[in-house]
Amino acid sequence: MEKTHIIKNRDGHYWGRAKEWVDGSERSRVAQYTHRDEASNTLFEISSKDFGLRAEILEVHLKNGKLPKLEVSQIPLPGFEETDDESTELAVENSV
Repeated sequence: MEKTHIIKNRDGHYWGRAKEWVDGSERSRVAQYTHRDEASNTLFEISSKDFGLRAEILEVHLKNGKLPKLEVSQIPLPGFEETDDESTELAVENSV
């Protein structure tokens, strides 16, 4: 049985192929590492930029060469939260 390694943070997000966190709903976007040391090196690089990061390397068994269904995080991805500034901008634009 084939296995791979993936990186998951404490919010339940997975490190993606595009070098950003993904929620796991699209398995093809999750970065996979054949060897644990590759995943360890990547995790080290990520954590050197974000010293508050808490993440783990998971060993996952592939099903027919693909990742099995992953648990999708209910916590919003970083950078996708609406702020009060965005709401105010929309209100100002619509008031004209």
